[in-house]
Amino acid sequence: MSEQKTKVVFRKWSNGDIWSNGDIIALFPEVPADYNGFHCQSYTHIGQHGAADTYIIRARTVPAKPEEYAELKAELERIGYILEVRSRITSQMHAKRRASA
Repeated sequence: MSEQKTKVVFRKWSNGDIWSNGDIIALFPEVPADYNGFHCQSYTHIGQHGAADTYIIRARTVPAKPEEYAELKAELERIGYILEVRSRITSQMHAKRRASA
């Protein structure tokens, strides 16, 4: 039996953003963080798990490079995640999240 992989997209906050300064955020686009599935689960070093609006995150961040997200990816794997890294969030991922909410 294969273990379930969690799709993840790593983004980097723009330097000088009011919320962060170049930190990395992991978005789990298929995992709902609210009853309607509008927000997805996210993870950062400091705040750890939380809800995220993917549209706002995309507007305020840029894709993170593997060397930029390596430390956060390792942290997630240490706590038990089996990750499937994706470069972007698709409409199918949004639909799956909303359907499972």
